[in-house]
Amino acid sequence: MNIKYKINSGITPEELANVFMLSGIKRPYNDLSRLKKMIDNSDVIVEAWVEQELIGIARSITDYSYCAYLSDLAVKQPFQGKGIGKELLKITKTQFGKQVAIILLSSPGAMEFYPLQGYEKVENGFRIPREI
Repeated sequence: MNIKYKINSGITPEELANVFMLSGIKRPYNDLSRLKKMIDNSDVIVEAWVEQELIGIARSITDYSYCAYLSDLAVKQPFQGKGIGKELLKITKTQFGKQVAIILLSSPGAMEFYPLQGYEKVENGFRIPREI
């Protein structure tokens, strides 16, 4: 399997919806206008492709100086467990440099994945959840 990684290549809301739907991640994959806003307002989207098929993404928002929020890491289920998520995270980190902290909220099922990739669990966070 030949996987090609790209950065900010201009994915479509339909491609993103397909990744979200087939990855198992809980995202509004049926709301294409909202997905378009998610794409348009992202700073870095690292993508994994097999031929013409988008199979995974890591989507971040950052100031490139102090912090970055990794909002989404999603890989289609048939491609999970092959190191694609790990590589998406690695490439994402190279986009920010050593001065930038990467922050994320993990799904319960991925709590053991992130420490294996060098992420440290933090206990001092807060959030106001989205309403819809």
